[in-house]
Amino acid sequence: MKVLMSHKPAALALVILTMGVAACGLPRSGPNKNEILAGSVEKQGDTVIVPVTADVARLTNVVPPLGFGKGFVGAGVVGSDVIRPGDVLALTIWENVDNGLLAAQGLNSTALQEMQVDGDGFIFVPYAGRIKAAGNTPEGLRRIITEKLDAQTPDPQVTVARVAGDGATVSVMGGVGGQGVYPIERPTRTLSAMLARAGGVAIEPEVAQIVVTRGHHSGRVWLKDLYSNPQYDIALRPGDVILVEKDQRSFTAMGATGTQTRVPFETQELSAVEAIAQVGGLSTAYADPKGVFVLRDEEPRIANALLGRTDIAAPQRIAYILDLTEPSALFDARDFMIRDKDTVYVTEAPYVQWTKILSAITGTANSANSLSSAAGN
Repeated sequence: MKVLMSHKPAALALVILTMGVAACGLPRSGPNKNEILAGSVEKQGDTVIVPVTADVARLTNVVPPLGFGKGFVGAGVVGSDVIRPGDVLALTIWENVDNGLLAAQGLNSTALQEMQVDGDGFIFVPYAGRIKAAGNTPEGLRRIITEKLDAQTPDPQVTVARVAGDGATVSVMGGVGGQGVYPIERPTRTLSAMLARAGGVAIEPEVAQIVVTRGHHSGRVWLKDLYSNPQYDIALRPGDVILVEKDQRSFTAMGATGTQTRVPFETQELSAVEAIAQVGGLSTAYADPKGVFVLRDEEPRIANALLGRTDIAAPQRIAYILDLTEPSALFDARDFMIRDKDTVYVTEAPYVQWTKILSAITGTANSANSLSSAAGN
């Protein structure tokens, strides 16, 4: 009995020590609500705390627009009939005699296929010589060849067709049915027609973006906007590079949510409610619905409007806070839009740490009692 009593103070000391360690060293997903608020500007921190209201949701609902600049939208369609270096032509020449210059015995026509315009813009036609083709239309070139042959054979008849546009091509890459280099021809002189020619877009339309690079300039548009807004169906130019890619925006989910990870956008616009749902919602066992934060480096224009200031010239750290226990806050969260690189952080409920402490104490006390019982035996 004396031996057993002598170990009780040791067990009690172990429990007290465990309480101290548990209070300051137990693992958790991150800072709690009060610790975040303690880092606010009002308390000499560097983060502005802004509760989300209907007005805040309206002021911050700014989705960076996508679209093509005037240089893209204002460009007219390429005249697909204008011949360029690298184009492939097909010529047919009829002669009004039995034994013509070009036609074989018994025939009165000659087909000259696969005539490629050279780098200087010329082609060679027998008996007509080297002729400047680039810059002419097929009809203009037909007249030139006819005049050249007229002195060689009576009443020649000539047809000229542009069968391939290797000199006027675009590159199509990324999420399309068939990547490759495609000629700009009469049916494919616009962006949507060229995408169809490349097998269509193979990415979910909701998050598909089209990037067109022309020289040193680029433009980007949503696939859905391309089909709903005719002005974005721009005319193509030789050398354009068309890239079809998935939306690259994402946000980070942390804290007491269903998952902690970088999350890509699944729609063009994403509200706070949708973002939380996308990661599995709040953890019912750990989350504090009064402490849902959206952390963002807010652009100066919006920060000035939010805070009633005019002197903010650099991105301002703002922690938007949602209290999802309030009915109106649920509506506000539905209207509050998440932006690229946002962090959605859900704090743990206050009782969670106490539960962890009590669990640690209980476990340690049980271990101490087992130790005391073993010592008494």
